[in-house]
Amino acid sequence: MKISARNQFEGTVVSIEEGQVNAKVVVDTGGQKLTSIISVEALRDLELKEGSPVTAIIKASSVLLMA
Repeated sequence: MKISARNQFEGTVVSIEEGQVNAKVVVDTGGQKLTSIISVEALRDLELKEGSPVTAIIKASSVLLMA
């Protein structure tokens, strides 16, 4: 997938706090931690679990996690 976002960070999911609608996902990007709020549906679609490798893509005020 080609994207225009320049701020991309490889990382590993270190924690997930799942709520009824949203989930808080914390990603370690090599010493720095990035926190993202995503829908529970997206969490399930991406099959994210602690230890999952992800790419965090930051564009404007949005963060997109890709597994």
